Formats: sequence, structure tokens, C-alpha cells
Amino acid sequence: MTKLSVNINKIATLRNARGGDVPNVVEAAKNIESFGAEGITVHPRPDERHIRYSDVRELKPVLKTEFNIEGKPIKQFNDLVYDVVPAQVTLVPDAEDAITSNAGWDTLKHKDFLKEVIAEFKSKGIRTSIFVDPVAKMIEGAAETGTDRIELYTESFAVGYAKGDEAAVKPYAECAELAHELGLGINAGHDLSLKNLGFFNQNVPHLDEVSIGHALISEALYLGLEKTIKQYLKLLK
Repeated sequence: MTKLSVNINKIATLRNARGGDVPNVVEAAKNIESFGAEGITVHPRPDERHIRYSDVRELKPVLKTEFNIEGKPIKQFNDLVYDVVPAQVTLVPDAEDAITSNAGWDTLKHKDFLKEVIAEFKSKGIRTSIFVDPVAKMIEGAAETGTDRIELYTESFAVGYAKGDEAAVKPYAECAELAHELGLGINAGHDLSLKNLGFFNQNVPHLDEVSIGHALISEALYLGLEKTIKQYLKLLK
């Protein structure tokens, strides 16, 4: 069964919009775990516009499932990860002005940099994952960095599938097969939802984990958080 890791950034965004501590990020994460999710994901950015670095430190002692910290490997981020020591760190090449992640790594151009960063994280016992587009040469480049896993950036699938193009899943299936052959674990995320996750999970082999935040929290406004998570878990069976 593919594991579900819930990205709680949007809960922090809601809190920050009003100030104070409602909704409480730690309490939300504990509830999400109790509803069956197998992991919690956060993506702190330098401006702390949603998840704050202090949130990450407060979450670690209370979580019972896998903790995944995503972000661009700058010094501030790296120091946070070394301090918290999550189960997994996912490296994302965020542009400074990006609203959300919008591209995978060029694993050929940045191979030496990624090798160095990944070796340091792995020396701390942290599983590593690299955010990549579904392009064969980028998967091959990722395998040469020493990473444990890749995370397939799924926006192009989501856009194509919403237009009725089921073939949009093909490059993901092919890249998942290639990654598996190269000894990499496979995660996926970005714009996955109740509408498209079942099809994606059925057609992409060797999928270890999906990380879902924006759609899941949005759907929970209508369905409730517990029911929404249960529906996601059902799709991943």
C-alpha cells in the first residue's frame, strides 16, 4: 500500500492569516495521524509564510508517524533538518519568488551539489528524496547523487488528467520503472487530489508514498478532515 503523508502547510497559512494559534498546527498534525495518515510533511520557507521553523521543532517530539521536511537546501534549512532529524528530507529547488514548488531539480547540472548535501543528511541517518520532473535523464542523474528516493513532481499529470488526457500518466509510469531499476524509492506529489489519485496510484508502479496538502485540506472544508483522509487511504489501497 502506498503511504499517505499529509502536508500541513495550509493549516499554518490559515493560522498565520489571523495571527494567534488557531488552528493549532501541532494539534492538527496529531489528529491527522489519529485519522490514519502514515506521515506528516512540512515545507518551511525562509520567509515563514506558512510553516514556521518553530513549528517544525514543536512537531518532532509529538509525531508518531514519519516526519518529512521539504525545502531548498540552504544553510538555514539544513541546520533545521540537522537539529530536528526527521525520518525523511525532500530537497526542492524553490525559486525565491515561487508561490509553491514549480519545478524539479536538474540533477545533471546540480549533481555535485546534491551529492554533497545528501551525503551530509545521510550521515545523520536521514532518508533523502529529490524532487524531480518525470524525465528519464533526471532520474538517472538522481541515482548518481546517492539519494534514497525521488519525488515525482505531478503537476503536469494533474493538469492533463483534468482535461481528459489519461496518457499524461505515462511518463510517470516509465520513470517509476526506471527509478525502481536503479534502486531508488519513489514518492510523488503536487496537485494530487481525490479526483486523480486513484488513477495515478493504479498506473504508477512501485509507489512508496504520496505527499498531499493543498487539495486534501481544501476538500476537508467540505467533507471534514477525518472523512477526507479515510477517502485518500481507500484510494491508496
